[in-house]
Amino acid sequence: MAHGQADRIARAYLPEHPLGNRWDYYYSRAKLGSDPLYPGVSAALRGSRAPLLDLGCGLGLLAHTLHADGIRLPYRGVDSDAAKIRRARRAVERVGLDQARFEVVDLAREVPEHRGSVVILDVLQFIPYPAQERALDAMIAMLTPGARLVIRTGLDDGTGRARITRAVDRFSRVLGWMNANPRYYPDGDALRARLAAAGLQVEFTPLFGRTPFNNWRIVAARPD
Repeated sequence: MAHGQADRIARAYLPEHPLGNRWDYYYSRAKLGSDPLYPGVSAALRGSRAPLLDLGCGLGLLAHTLHADGIRLPYRGVDSDAAKIRRARRAVERVGLDQARFEVVDLAREVPEHRGSVVILDVLQFIPYPAQERALDAMIAMLTPGARLVIRTGLDDGTGRARITRAVDRFSRVLGWMNANPRYYPDGDALRARLAAAGLQVEFTPLFGRTPFNNWRIVAARPD
């Protein structure tokens, strides 16, 4: 994302007081400027009108980037980190994103009800295997005709990028940025087969960008 656009979005996360904590602002600006995640999700969702559920939304950056890209969908973000949800709500209120709402949900225990499109970005690997399988089934069932499931995840393919991804995910837990350790990285072939067996049109795209991580964008579309 261009530096100017990244900075404009990140300003929603500035503290209310000039001497307040600016971590969210600097984190958002750096991520938006270096990670191709959000333009990749915008490209995957462009043209869809289905309401969007963002599973593991974190600070809610996706709501801001979709709006900046002219993609105006009813947006609902859920995350197990209550502190991030509070900051996400404050950021959308600051810039007037009225279509965005946020809730605290533990995806390891439950998946909220929804009909439309679904995104789950950099979260799938933190869900234990049995719960991950149930979550995938639930997300597939949410898709209405023309809706899309967009996943960004590391894959268990034995590459150096996969090892770096696992190490950084673990370090994020040590730092406290993530509230869980990585549990299970999907096998790419098995995930593709699972989605295709559900009648979805599936596309895998590497989404490394200027990062050392083994990140892939998976788009599974329900035909009209």
